[in-house]
Amino acid sequence: MSHGSLEKILEDLQWRGLIHQTTGHEPLMELLKQPTSVYAGFDPTSDSLHVGSLLPLVLLRRFQKAGHRPIALVGGATGMVGDPSGKSEERNLLSKETLAKNVAGLQQQMRKFLDFEGDQAASLVNNFDWMKDFSFLDFLRDVGKNVPVNVMLTKDSVKQRLERQDGGLSFTEFSYMLLQAFDFAYLAKEHACRLQIGGSDQWGNITAGIDLARRMHGISLHGLTCPLLLTSDGRKMGKTERGAVWLDGDKTSPYAFYQYFVNVADDDVSRGLRFLTDLTQEEILDLERCVKESPQERAAQKRLAENLTELVHGSHGLARARQATEVFFSGASIENFSDRELLDLFVDVPSAAFPQPMWETQSVSLVDGLCATGLAKSKGEARRSIEQGAIAINNRRVDQVDRMLGRSDLASESVAVIRSGKKRYALLKMERDREDAC
Repeated sequence: MSHGSLEKILEDLQWRGLIHQTTGHEPLMELLKQPTSVYAGFDPTSDSLHVGSLLPLVLLRRFQKAGHRPIALVGGATGMVGDPSGKSEERNLLSKETLAKNVAGLQQQMRKFLDFEGDQAASLVNNFDWMKDFSFLDFLRDVGKNVPVNVMLTKDSVKQRLERQDGGLSFTEFSYMLLQAFDFAYLAKEHACRLQIGGSDQWGNITAGIDLARRMHGISLHGLTCPLLLTSDGRKMGKTERGAVWLDGDKTSPYAFYQYFVNVADDDVSRGLRFLTDLTQEEILDLERCVKESPQERAAQKRLAENLTELVHGSHGLARARQATEVFFSGASIENFSDRELLDLFVDVPSAAFPQPMWETQSVSLVDGLCATGLAKSKGEARRSIEQGAIAINNRRVDQVDRMLGRSDLASESVAVIRSGKKRYALLKMERDREDAC
């Protein structure tokens, strides 16, 4: 890649609306004329990243594609303290065991997004590795003396918490800024890192690191923040009534992930396309025109969902999401799904369970299943529905009033899907015995 194209990353970020604050556009342009190490940090508050943390990860990916070297930092040490930025109350501290599990989970996910081979190979680091042998007295002497308290008190993340009458800020969380500042200073000295990126709520921590590196090592560093990933009404994108939309397929299935973005509001889909995808400016502008001219087609939402599902879950995950969507909306046969996929697909429908031995001996009555799930109010109504051809098992129509269900009728490990009419669904579950469950 020629040096002339390295700094074009800033033009692209500007067009996408991804630049909130910088330490100076011209100095950044000059810095990025050469391959530069760029870092972003991720808090291990869970063993999975979520849609909100997808933005800095995609930013690192953009810098790498532009010819720079990304450093993804997992905060094994800072995670023990908790970042007060954007938080209205003290975080619960996690155990060392939970933190170690979370760090391992995040590191595994990051390998899907960044290339760890080649000239611009990404680095994956954990700040616990350089903090674990730092004594409290050494940290105060080597780091603390270089951080003026009056400067710390001017940071928004600190001021907002100190102004609250009901919360305040513990010394533990107050110290977080020093730890993250030292991360930047350490990476600057040991990894030649010159740029930190993060969400707009990280500006105070980033500038603290820039100041500390200058005081400790005489190194000039740079910072860039992007807007937070919010919907048009100010809510965090990736938050639902059921909680966060996770990047881990076991926490949020590829189908549920896909459906979240298919259902993004027209006012928000442009932000999603610009912030999170690698689509070209031309394609994004075409999709934005589609939103204005033919909103009912939801072409932009479908493209956003396809692009991100493939990025996060791979081509197989996208295929499964499409298959599940086809099942739900076109009545395709339901087979070879996992329990989790079916439970996500039919999250709001009623269900009933029958013991495993009844499924093994094919003695689960379809009539009883319809009554147990509420698809029929009585056995008489259940029989009439079957006779009229209104009942389907796994989207295959049934016409036998005395139909009995067994293991072969399960669409997944332990779930069968019953449909009455065109749109009323219910789940019949095999209640596993304890030995089988173990």
